[in-house]
Amino acid sequence: MRRIVFHLMVSLDGYFEGPDADIGWHRVDEELHAFFNAQLATCSAFLEGRVTYELMEGYWPTADQNPGSSPPEVEFAQIWRSMPKIVYSRTLDAPGPDATVVRDVVPDEVRALQAEPGGDMVVGGPVLAAAFREHDLIDEYRLFVSPVVLGAGRKAFPPGGPPADLDLVETRAFGNGVVMLRYERSR
Repeated sequence: MRRIVFHLMVSLDGYFEGPDADIGWHRVDEELHAFFNAQLATCSAFLEGRVTYELMEGYWPTADQNPGSSPPEVEFAQIWRSMPKIVYSRTLDAPGPDATVVRDVVPDEVRALQAEPGGDMVVGGPVLAAAFREHDLIDEYRLFVSPVVLGAGRKAFPPGGPPADLDLVETRAFGNGVVMLRYERSR
């Protein structure tokens, strides 16, 4: 059964973006990007909300054609293009290649996706993750904590929603000060 993984960069004080949707504080160097690539290349689908999808689709399809792209960026551009994407949106009508639009998070439909063969599926974007969390559909949380305190912005986990017991299964520190905390849902 394919697992659903929530993969997100957060500040030390729990924000995924700063004021005015700023993500310039993310500390993604070549070491961390190569780690992301190794993790994400084994997945079978990206599950994304419209905002996250449009952000990614606006850059990654041609990022490897930029002469200034690092080797991990070139590699991720190829991962992005080849990965099936399921975009949860009530407003998007014309997604890019390898993308399918789904209007609502329907637990039985998501569980049917999980029953298909393949690697894990990655939830991108905290708004969509909150909807998945509401239905207890997230199996693993991979939080990449950046050594920065923002003080304001949008929280990675908005107030409310059901509690979830988690088991810490892995930690990893990167040379740039980012720490990965990997938790599995206690079942």
